Amino acid sequence: MENLWQILYYSAIAGLATTLGALLILLLGQPEEKLLASLLAGACGVMTAVVAADLLPAAWESGSVWQMTAGMLSGLLFMYLANQRLQLYQPPVSLSCNRRQQFKRMGLLVAAGIALHDFPEGMAIAIGQESRAELGSIITLAISLHNLPEGMVIAAPLLMANIRRWKIVVLTLGLAVFTPLGALSGLGALRLVHSSLAFFLALAAGAMSYLVYAELWPLSRRLQPRYALLSGFIGFALFAAMSLFLA
Repeated sequence: MENLWQILYYSAIAGLATTLGALLILLLGQPEEKLLASLLAGACGVMTAVVAADLLPAAWESGSVWQMTAGMLSGLLFMYLANQRLQLYQPPVSLSCNRRQQFKRMGLLVAAGIALHDFPEGMAIAIGQESRAELGSIITLAISLHNLPEGMVIAAPLLMANIRRWKIVVLTLGLAVFTPLGALSGLGALRLVHSSLAFFLALAAGAMSYLVYAELWPLSRRLQPRYALLSGFIGFALFAAMSLFLA
């Protein structure tokens, strides 16, 4: 029971990082591209270190290579299908749309995509915590660093669309719920299938890998290539060293 509350606590922190990012935009204004690119790339480096130094080694130790392979492929496929599903609901760009409507649509689509991502991120926190206590906290910090700039990306276009500030805060608070829901689902899956830890660790690794290399890294590179490369390396090096120290 104590572990359940700790998992919910960690997942709530990670989810609320999205709200914090939105609040920073509402209070301080839109950040420079250099800062946004650095935050996104730093999150990429952190999440890559978590996958390479923690999730995959833990999966290797917990089960067979077939479980690990199946989990990794399932995580990649899940995120790919979720993104494809989201794109089906994107309305075509119309010349009749005014600037305010375009910004509003942009912010809401980003929010929908983040909701899809938050669910497997919550699963990753729960699975990591069940594997090793320190792994849950490391994954929480990595996902929080990733959610912070995503909250900024939601709030900026909605603010430019003249959406009321309190509505933006309520939207991001709603998104924050998806991370604990994912954590509960991951915990429930582990309880039902006790021998599946390796599969779910690899699934979390696959989902996080897709998020990094299909979305966050390309976006940060488009914004500021040099800052992205430096921040990605720093994020990876710091968290790889932290993981080795805590192992």
